[in-house]
Amino acid sequence: MNILYHLTSPSPPIPGTDAVFQEIEALRRRFGGECLQLFPLRRPSRIFPKKLYGLHQHRALRRVEPSVDLHHLYYATLYPFPWLRALRKPLIYSAVTGVGAHIECGRADSSGKAAGRDWLKTVHTIVSCNPRDEAALRALRPARYRIIRPGIAVERFSPVPLPLRDELVLLVGSAPWIRRQFQTKGIDLLLDVAGSLPLRLVFLWRGLLRDELGRHIARRGLARRVEIINEATDVNRVLARVHATVVLAETESQVKAYPHSLMESLSAGKPALVSGCIPMADYVAETQCGEVVPRLTPDDLRAAIQRLMDHYGERQAKALARCRADFALAPMLEAYGEVYAQAVKPSGWRAS
Repeated sequence: MNILYHLTSPSPPIPGTDAVFQEIEALRRRFGGECLQLFPLRRPSRIFPKKLYGLHQHRALRRVEPSVDLHHLYYATLYPFPWLRALRKPLIYSAVTGVGAHIECGRADSSGKAAGRDWLKTVHTIVSCNPRDEAALRALRPARYRIIRPGIAVERFSPVPLPLRDELVLLVGSAPWIRRQFQTKGIDLLLDVAGSLPLRLVFLWRGLLRDELGRHIARRGLARRVEIINEATDVNRVLARVHATVVLAETESQVKAYPHSLMESLSAGKPALVSGCIPMADYVAETQCGEVVPRLTPDDLRAAIQRLMDHYGERQAKALARCRADFALAPMLEAYGEVYAQAVKPSGWRAS
């Protein structure tokens, strides 16, 4: 099967440290295919217009389109990228943070008429890993959507229980891409509360804004209580020496609905600390494998950390009992295999 994967974010400076790229590589190993980079810059940027993504690859896309069986696009939310209307082979669209409440629509077509959601006709199947999207997806594509929980190679992570004694050691996942995310991903908040709690932080960084992080730490006098890992590393070894992993966000659109760092942590038997706006919080609450931070405030974060410390043994036991099976890679690959097979089946479907 010849699949063309559409990439809409720059490659991470440290290879293997981005969850979307990891997932695409897992799919390529199983199903084959090539990648086309449609993000035009080498570094992330909030100000570059989404409508210009892929303009530099217009000729390349036209050249390879006849030889592919289907397209698979990964992006945070649903968005009417202009190049989608040029596709003639089936398109699978994975919304990695989820569809959410605000579905972006086209502004207008060449005649000046509002495009609305007509662009969705170019999509064969919408895939979300966010069960909260069920109602929205049912309304958008009643017969053409799937909720697929992401999976990872859980065999790479060995449960190594670490007793909780005098202090809690937290691995910090989902590092910022841009400076603003020090606030919106709760990095500054974590550093602020660390000064008043028996807490040590291990930042798993990915090559961007390392000096900026150092300044944020130095301003708070926390150098002795913070470790920064800013290189390719064996995450399993890092998890062996922490108690839990934390991922925070102001809104659900800022991180993957199921962050890989949390799935890896739980697969190693280490509880999760997660913002309530992130869809994976529902799983954490249901399975009691960690604690949910309702809002990104100092009081809510301190309270969640204290609950995790008070009930650490129970949360650790829940993670060890269930999470490896829930996040295995095979079910995700099987589900995508079904989506791909349906998309290429001779059925008369064509983009309109």
